[in-house]
Amino acid sequence: MTAADDGALRRLERRIAVRARVRDGGRRVVGSVPAIIQITAAVAASYSIAHWGLGHATPVLAVTVTINSLGFARDARPRRVAETLLGILLGVALADALTIFLGTGVWQLVVVLLVVFVIGRAVSPNPAFALAAALPSALVVLLPASAGGPFGRTLDALVAAVVALLATALLPRDPGRAAARDGVVLFSVITESLGSVIDALDDAEPAAADLALQRLRRTQPLVDAWRTSLDTAIAVARVSPWLRARLPEYRRNARVVDAADLAARHLRTFSRRIEFLVLDGVPRPAIAEVVRTVRTGIRMLGDELDDPQVAGAARSLLTDLARRLDPAVITRDAGIADASALLLLRPLVVDLLVGTGMPADQARGLLPPI
Repeated sequence: MTAADDGALRRLERRIAVRARVRDGGRRVVGSVPAIIQITAAVAASYSIAHWGLGHATPVLAVTVTINSLGFARDARPRRVAETLLGILLGVALADALTIFLGTGVWQLVVVLLVVFVIGRAVSPNPAFALAAALPSALVVLLPASAGGPFGRTLDALVAAVVALLATALLPRDPGRAAARDGVVLFSVITESLGSVIDALDDAEPAAADLALQRLRRTQPLVDAWRTSLDTAIAVARVSPWLRARLPEYRRNARVVDAADLAARHLRTFSRRIEFLVLDGVPRPAIAEVVRTVRTGIRMLGDELDDPQVAGAARSLLTDLARRLDPAVITRDAGIADASALLLLRPLVVDLLVGTGMPADQARGLLPPI
């Protein structure tokens, strides 16, 4: 490769990297639009109430408390927002009270922070609680005296707290949309991984099983992200009149994420077993066919996120598979290693059936005795 070719390749790589960053930035902005609208509207309401309603000329804390309590965090549950607001209110009230007696200055700032940190850590085991209390308390000490009286800033923070909680309920961010995206990503990784497992069994290719294992090892952060999104969606829907009708959907999806989590864990063990099993170079089409059926069932379970009616199809397919999941029949002419690998799929199928809404005892009862 000539120097000119090498330079052209580097320029192409830089352009691709820039496009990827721009694309990722655009996605972040689009995904944050509901939060941006919610925070901006809440800030406007907090400022208006404190400025025109209470007569405070510069209600800095009304604005900053609103922004800090809502934020862009994935976990936007009302309980988390309330805990943050409680910490902020505690810090502001303590700082307001201490500055009345101590005045303002460097050593007063140190004393206020020491008191706020100690009380914050004593009140809550969450370190974020003490930090949430400390920042506004420092602002109280550093900013000029409030024109709203000795506890004017505490009143501003209280206004912000009420507005933030109302915004969480009345201007929700549609957390169900984020949960749906997380679910699509997780099911995509699982089905792609199963495709590699099928290739390993059909072609006796250990590298394909290793690829599946590497993909499945990346699923836990995806599961955690989806579970957080769903927990937020359920918590917000409980207090939001606009989202309460979607509670059954969110709870159904919470059942599905449990099934997907267990499926990913089972499949990591299964892929590891298959990687060693196919080292003998012998294809195993019978086991591959069973895995194909499992993959179809998982894909149908993922499709339930958009169409609840698909759950019936997934249950029917997995029920039929469970009833014939007998290693003595499927791997009749194979050895004990094949049979033991197939046994690993039995608890997986049970967990998937539970994900469709079937009771666990009923799902286990479908399996043939061994």
